[in-house]
Amino acid sequence: MPYLAVLSLQFQGKNLFRTIIFSLLVLASIGLGAFLGLLIVYKSDLPEVRQLEDYRPNVITELYSDDGSTIGSFALERRVVVAYEQLPASLKDALIVTEDQNFERHWGVDSTGIARAVFKGLVSGKRIQGTSTLTQQLSRLCFLNSEKSFKRKFQELLFSIQIERFYTKPQILTLYCNQVPLGHRNYGFEAAAQYYFSKNLKDLKLEEVAVLAAMPAVAHFASPVTNPDRVKLRRNYVLDRMAKKGKISIAQARAAKSAPLELKISTRHQALAPYFAEEIRKGLEQKYGSEAVNESGLRIYTTLDIEMQQAANDAMRRGLEEFDRRHGWRGVRANVLKVKDTTLESYRHDDWKRPKLAGSVLTGLVLAVKPRSAQVKFGDYEATLSDSDAAWTRKRSLTQLLRAGDLALFRILAVDAAKKRLKVDLFQRPEVQGALVALDSTTGAVKALVGGYDFDLSKFNRATQAFRQTGSAFKPFVFTLALDQGMSPNDTIEDSPVSFPSSQGLWSPQNYDRKFEGTITLRRAMAQSRNIPAVKLLQRFGVEKEIEYVKRFGVTSPNLAPYLPMALGSAEVTLLEMTSAYSVFPNDGVRLLPRLTQRVTDYSGDVKEENLVEVREVIPQATARAMVSLLQGVVEFGTAQRAKALKRPVAGKTGTTNNYTDAWFIGFTPSLTCGVWVGYDKKRPLGKGETGARAALPIWIEFMQRVLKEKPPEVFGAPSLPEKLAPEKVDTPDDAAGDGETPPE
Repeated sequence: MPYLAVLSLQFQGKNLFRTIIFSLLVLASIGLGAFLGLLIVYKSDLPEVRQLEDYRPNVITELYSDDGSTIGSFALERRVVVAYEQLPASLKDALIVTEDQNFERHWGVDSTGIARAVFKGLVSGKRIQGTSTLTQQLSRLCFLNSEKSFKRKFQELLFSIQIERFYTKPQILTLYCNQVPLGHRNYGFEAAAQYYFSKNLKDLKLEEVAVLAAMPAVAHFASPVTNPDRVKLRRNYVLDRMAKKGKISIAQARAAKSAPLELKISTRHQALAPYFAEEIRKGLEQKYGSEAVNESGLRIYTTLDIEMQQAANDAMRRGLEEFDRRHGWRGVRANVLKVKDTTLESYRHDDWKRPKLAGSVLTGLVLAVKPRSAQVKFGDYEATLSDSDAAWTRKRSLTQLLRAGDLALFRILAVDAAKKRLKVDLFQRPEVQGALVALDSTTGAVKALVGGYDFDLSKFNRATQAFRQTGSAFKPFVFTLALDQGMSPNDTIEDSPVSFPSSQGLWSPQNYDRKFEGTITLRRAMAQSRNIPAVKLLQRFGVEKEIEYVKRFGVTSPNLAPYLPMALGSAEVTLLEMTSAYSVFPNDGVRLLPRLTQRVTDYSGDVKEENLVEVREVIPQATARAMVSLLQGVVEFGTAQRAKALKRPVAGKTGTTNNYTDAWFIGFTPSLTCGVWVGYDKKRPLGKGETGARAALPIWIEFMQRVLKEKPPEVFGAPSLPEKLAPEKVDTPDDAAGDGETPPE
């Protein structure tokens, strides 16, 4: 009986074992079937892995100056593609030891790493993270998304395995390094190196490489600009990992960790010529569409001259700031102590997160004020403001300007990072605006363009979009008509009272000085910018004929109303059109259409468009040379005598409108024509005495002094019309007395 019981138990055991085995086989079959089903379903949605061979990420459209230097870019994603050989060994090591230490050994999925992470997760009870390999990250960056779902993760695993089958490790790492997002719209390590450090990737120091290697893990919530402490911690972790794995020595890691996080944020993409670049972008988008311009990597070869553009930027900023300071201190922005529960110790300003760079303007918090000095806080930094740093306000004591708790703007002059100290001066951002255009008269190439005080504050381009009354800057076109109709610079005209009928009754134009000079020559009338002679000339030769002439000069403004006040600049015209029109005079009557680009190529170098010089004959050479002579008189003994400081042949014309709302100066050498406009966006007076000679001409002079320095003087062509050998003496007071006004319409 015991024997039969044993047999029965053995039989039951075998049946149980068979049942278990059978059940396991059934479950395995079900699992395999489910896996194959998932494989078929999810794999059908995957892109073909061979597409990576043709994969082209969005790349930057680059802009180049006339000497081939990079001056800007257009991009939704800033990316500069590099080859494997261009990746520093230290970067490769840093990425592998921190992001995927088994990169060289795994087959797309790091099963060892996953097992380790699962174990740590079970022990700690925390969510499993950091198990994606570089290959998995690449598959997600190129073709998948960051959706947290089983389907996406399963597809990521499948695609990663496929990538590893068809591509080498260097190819995978290179693709990853060109695709990974690294903050502030920078994609890839080369673009990030240029943005954060203003260097190429190959030139970075070890601590800088470690910063970039730290970014993939933190870029979605922190950056060196906005969260420097968080990034510095991650940087030090990267250095520790590199030392632990023997990629660098412990001494190297220690030295790199002790280095401060020194950023030099690149401004090449926007600071040099933002208005110029934006004008090009708008034109190209109309032709090729936004996607082509921002994503396909066009190469745009522009006419811009870097030296001239920098000179234009500096002259405009300084000129507008000096104008603003002439009109006094407008006061502080606010006082934080007036806000409930706010103290000097607790207050924080968003400006303080920005890098402290010489030349930048930041909001500072005044901590304490004495008659001769004030303590100012900028987050972790402080500065001592002396009374000389605010002397431009013309206040006798700092206590008349500031008090504790005030928020004001300060310009950083110097930075001492070790001591957390700044040297600053009191700053006031101008409310007035200005524009400058400089072009090569012989080619029509725009060499410099400024459309406002600060592109970041206002994208409106006052050089190309603002239609403003030109004042006396319009008079040369009236005198051109007179000369072309047979008059000469030494012919006379009566500067005497006159009235003309208008819809509002009699219109009686007045001169700037409210005086009359009687019989004077055209030369004198132009030099002193006499209003009445200009109106009489227009009345003599006809308003309609004048409009026809002006259009030949390239002025296409729809505001050319056929009325006599046009002689005094009542028409509204853009600065670019006016500057281009003036270029006819030094160019012997020929106008070259203004152009900002020379040619555009695609990413492969194939030419998409080439902008050749377009020539328009406007007036006879004799007329042009006579007008040059007249406009030289404006500089020699007229309203623009300050321009004699250049000590070379120049010519031009000031312009001031009624109530001083617009100030102009447009002048030229034989080959370079430059126009400057100053005014408020919402028309209001610039202030009494703020004529073209005072508000606009100094900006023009500073620009021309910079760009003409150490260049030999050029000589204008001799006039072929009979003239006096020496100009008559003209007594013109300083600051453009005699600069004509635009009368009310």
